[in-house]
Amino acid sequence: MDRDFYIYEILKSQNTVFTPNELSLLWRDDNKANIYRRLSYYCKSGKLIRIKQGLYAKDLNYNRYEFATKQFKPSYISLITVLREEAMIFQYYETIYLCSYLSRDIEVEKQGYRYKKISKDILLNPRGLEDKEFYFRASKERAFLDALYLYREYYFDNLRPLDWDKCFDLVEIYSSKAMNQRLESYYRIYKEDEE
Repeated sequence: MDRDFYIYEILKSQNTVFTPNELSLLWRDDNKANIYRRLSYYCKSGKLIRIKQGLYAKDLNYNRYEFATKQFKPSYISLITVLREEAMIFQYYETIYLCSYLSRDIEVEKQGYRYKKISKDILLNPRGLEDKEFYFRASKERAFLDALYLYREYYFDNLRPLDWDKCFDLVEIYSSKAMNQRLESYYRIYKEDEE
């Protein structure tokens, strides 16, 4: 196969960020030396961008959420990032927040990423996670509960977007009486504010 076949396979893919393992599958080639040789060539010729060791992009307009979840696997977009997008907190944060198997703060291409360690049983539970094709994102209810779990007390500007039935259904994945009590407490605050 000629070299153009391999770059064409990347360009026609909907992904914006790739790992060598993903490219191995895409190119149907399990020879690691071939994969890294092609990656080196495409990066030197400007056809691909090496974002960070082991992560490559078509260009600088890559999806930051896709990159974030491929940086440390498993992980999913949650916490302040989702709460801000869902208008539950009003303060603007540029940092992308994720739940993961470790806690880590990194910066890549002037973008901050904050990974918060969460219990493996919670992290690997798919309930309340939305499959966005190239990454997973917590629903607003799951992000709310993740925040209660990790921060214990957190100020939310707006609790109206929540589906409280979903919250009470999802809280069982945290296997914690304290979480149930926290959720009940925030629900009472919500009901008082609505009266």
